[in-house]
Amino acid sequence: MTDLPPQMLPDTLVNVRNTFNIDSDLSVPAFSEKSEFVPTIDPSYQFDQDTTLAILAGFAYNRRVMIQGYHGTGKSTHIEQVAARLNWPSIRVNLDSHISRIDLIGKDAIVLQDGKQITEYKEGILPWSFQRPVALVFDEYDAGRPDVMFAIQRVLEAEGKLTLLDQNRVISAHQGFRLFATANTVGLGDSSGLYHGTQQINQGQMDRWNIVATLNYLEFDTEVAIITSKLQAYQNDPEQTEVVKRMVRVAELTRVGFIQGEISTLMSPRTVISWAENNTLFNNLAMSFKLSFLNKCDETERGIIAEYYQRCMGEELEESVSNLQLF
Repeated sequence: MTDLPPQMLPDTLVNVRNTFNIDSDLSVPAFSEKSEFVPTIDPSYQFDQDTTLAILAGFAYNRRVMIQGYHGTGKSTHIEQVAARLNWPSIRVNLDSHISRIDLIGKDAIVLQDGKQITEYKEGILPWSFQRPVALVFDEYDAGRPDVMFAIQRVLEAEGKLTLLDQNRVISAHQGFRLFATANTVGLGDSSGLYHGTQQINQGQMDRWNIVATLNYLEFDTEVAIITSKLQAYQNDPEQTEVVKRMVRVAELTRVGFIQGEISTLMSPRTVISWAENNTLFNNLAMSFKLSFLNKCDETERGIIAEYYQRCMGEELEESVSNLQLF
């Protein structure tokens, strides 16, 4: 893996209206050349206007941006797809319970040099990114451990510096360093029980996030358009488009049921795409639905989900599966 040269800086501008199809005169700094750290562009990706403008403000003006919303709304993907069109190197770090302060900051490691074992400091992802033109994205930010959160707090201020106590060194942020985060809550913890493992975030730290945007699920027509665009078998076929519409209706019911506490699992757009892909293999909507989603759900909730399916698809779930013939 090649490194990113610290002297690399944005060297061009991207017009927001032309690139993201958003009504804005904003021009955002970007890189003319792509590195291996730049995410791959998804040409069919649909950008939410408010969320996109919030992310672009983060890139253009070095603002700290947090995207909050239910899981499956595409928060991290949204940041990545903006970065992809700016050719901005991007690194994602999932702040699960296994990520420690040492992982983030760095540690001494024993390495071989000229045939001898020596102790050498290996910097973590935070100081590495901090010194380079990188958009660092912290996923599941509200699930981070307290010692990790306080390490991150040092770099939340745009003019902040990072002190490496083990190295007696203070480093400044690269001009191209940007910081983003995604979260299921807004730092207040989870009283609903929907997101186990999330924590309350120190309000002094929350105040350091300059922009907090909320990303909800896609509009119905947008989600249908995305799914049909990704699957050739569903394109330019009104009958298949109608099937996709009913599939999205099922997904919408699971999201409402999840929010209301009726069920503990919901269908994201990614799940709907998997359902549609599996249906091209099995040619049976009910069987594909079970393999893509139902089998992931709590057994006590499957009756409710089967009712969602029957309401939208116009057929009983179990009866349809029993009629399946693969060959």
